[in-house]
Amino acid sequence: MRRGWRGRYRSNWNRSTSSRNSHSSGSVNNSTLSGASTSASSRAPANQIPIVIPINSDKNVWKLYFPTEGQPPNTFISENIKSFQSYIEKNRSLFDLEKIDQTRSISLDTQALLSDEVFKNQWSSFQTDLFEKPDTTLRILEFCLHETLKCESRIRVRVLNHEPVIPIANLKVNYFGKLVTIKGTVIRVGSVGLMCTSMAFECSSCHSVQAVMQPQGVFTAPNLCQNCKNGHKFEPLQSSSYTNTTDWQVAKIQEIQSQSLSGTIPRTVEIELQGDLVGTACPGDVLSVTGIVQVRGESKGGEDGRRAARLLQLYVEAVSIHSQRNLSNPTLSFTLKDYYAIQEIHASDDVFRLLVHSLCPSIFGHDAVKAGLILGLFGGTEIENGARCNPHVLIVGDPGLGKSQLLQAAAHAAPRGVYVCGASASAGGLTVALGREAGGDFALEAGALVLADKGVCCVDELDKMTAHHSSLLEAMEQCRVSVAKGGVVCSLAARATVLAAANPAAGSYNRAKTVAENLKLNSALLSRFDLVFILLDKPDEKLDAMLSEHVLALHAGPKNKRKEGASTSKMNASIVSSQTDGDISSRLRLKSGEVIDTLPLVLLRKYIAYARRYVHPKLSVEAANILQDFYLELRHKHQGVSNDGAPITTRQLEACIRLTQARARVDLREEATARDASDVISLVEHSLMDTFSDEFGNIQLSRSINGSGVSSRNKVKKFLDILGRRSHQLGKDVFTRQELIQIHKSAGIAGDPNDLIEAMHVHAYLLLKESNTYQLISL
Repeated sequence: MRRGWRGRYRSNWNRSTSSRNSHSSGSVNNSTLSGASTSASSRAPANQIPIVIPINSDKNVWKLYFPTEGQPPNTFISENIKSFQSYIEKNRSLFDLEKIDQTRSISLDTQALLSDEVFKNQWSSFQTDLFEKPDTTLRILEFCLHETLKCESRIRVRVLNHEPVIPIANLKVNYFGKLVTIKGTVIRVGSVGLMCTSMAFECSSCHSVQAVMQPQGVFTAPNLCQNCKNGHKFEPLQSSSYTNTTDWQVAKIQEIQSQSLSGTIPRTVEIELQGDLVGTACPGDVLSVTGIVQVRGESKGGEDGRRAARLLQLYVEAVSIHSQRNLSNPTLSFTLKDYYAIQEIHASDDVFRLLVHSLCPSIFGHDAVKAGLILGLFGGTEIENGARCNPHVLIVGDPGLGKSQLLQAAAHAAPRGVYVCGASASAGGLTVALGREAGGDFALEAGALVLADKGVCCVDELDKMTAHHSSLLEAMEQCRVSVAKGGVVCSLAARATVLAAANPAAGSYNRAKTVAENLKLNSALLSRFDLVFILLDKPDEKLDAMLSEHVLALHAGPKNKRKEGASTSKMNASIVSSQTDGDISSRLRLKSGEVIDTLPLVLLRKYIAYARRYVHPKLSVEAANILQDFYLELRHKHQGVSNDGAPITTRQLEACIRLTQARARVDLREEATARDASDVISLVEHSLMDTFSDEFGNIQLSRSINGSGVSSRNKVKKFLDILGRRSHQLGKDVFTRQELIQIHKSAGIAGDPNDLIEAMHVHAYLLLKESNTYQLISL
């Protein structure tokens, strides 16, 4: 019961409402509510007289829902009760009595209720009453259902499909006491506690017992004994049968990022869950919450306490919750115009080519990279308890080639996208954080990967977050995030596609080194990326001319756009031979004199959302055979080349399957064809060419992305043997960088000693103890 009182919200209204009459219904916006709404929602708890619940031996259903209202009710309420009871009798088959007994709640669709012409004529002001006087209206509905369905205990009505949906940013004080529907992402979920709804008190003079309601969980004692009329001291009876408690939980939801204004902190609001709603919210879920807007303030001591008495906070007392956990695009809805536009896109000659050029059209070229990002946005078909369906893509390259701009375009085109920068991200900000509430209990706070569940998480500057690479391993392969801190052990879903970009450690990419050596990334993390693209800034006269004209055309305005396309098309035919990007890149590239009308960003997002929601392709026999032959050929080429494990593993085969399904989903096909598999193989070969080719352009599968090249591994092995012998002679395993350079020089090993030291540090042969001091790890 330590959380049940919630006494920190007590006396928040003493200053602001002391001039009002305790019997009035003065709400914040001066709206007057009738009936029983004056008991709970229209006034603050500290400003109302204690509400005594009559204790009778007989079961009075009316007093269960209206403890302060006399019986029979007034004419207006009686007519509304009759109209709703007739609706229940007519639609009795809609109510599941067994489920009602288990959950003690009933779901009620307001749209179906308003579509009934008889009910709408009898209770014409139902929609207005539900919005303006939700407490009274909901109690009427609950009383009618209890009486008609013969329920054993008190039930709650869960209102569904309540409209309109109000943005969280527009949730202001004028909605106080009203029933609203908001939609947002859960970012924090507190622990479950108990809240007292009614408390029994014993009079110290006559020892009579009376029950008093505890509105909003605030401790409220009676001010007069109902029996002797002169008792003023009361003892709370926590174990009495008239003391009722309910489960209680607080969650915080944040407005959806695509709906928030750029440059502003996203608005958040707390929602209070009671009864069977407790436990329905999970961090990362997109919820549609219907509830009554309430207000409270934090009470503190001293000067802060006097200031806090004038500061109030809005929160929503949830009436119903609709979770859209399993949808990748929970915030998007499709209109008839959208369906026509999607049908028009699908009818075009080459949909894949159109989408590739529609993704970030301001960036010139990089067709293969854009194709990989498009396939990552569409994703593969999800299989229950199977391998992951999200293809991960990594872009590596020299600075200034537009990697960050491509990632931001992908995050905006995704139906559910989150963009983070690795330089300013923490492990808790990426996965999940465990914080403490005011009462000392733990609360889960969702990170970027959890918020991007069933969506896309774009991580820029991946090489700048070396301390947090381990937090990505589980989320990228197992599609979940586990936390085990402070006795709290749980897992959260993180079924997100990771699109990442990284810069080489030396400033520019060195072809003589592998990807792992250039980035200084964990080899286990690199192996989880299905596609790795390397962008190099190579001087080329014709390419540079086309690029400069493309950039100048972006600033020349729409009138000169066509002129730019005509002038560059003359050079386009001669430049095809200068680019060696593979078959798919040459097929995606614009032909001579060709101009494509790209899709707007909103329409591109709608098309991706439609494909992810409704299209679930499977592999055909021809496509499966092509992928199998490609995988076996790669394995055969690498057989016997190296003894340290092949870089071509089953992950590459699963990656090809995911990408093939995504390629079929682009064309809205339910079956992946042989052409889809051929396109994916061409793209994977382009990625392998970037990954395994050396500085001379030769492709060597022994240059694994998981380690060094052959020559580098021989140098590392030789240097490790010398260091081991020197450590045994000197009796120490800690060396400074200068000592390591001297040992390298005396051993006569070719190459730069600093590069060799960094490679050994990346692969955990040397442990950095402090500045320029390393410890040799015994193997």
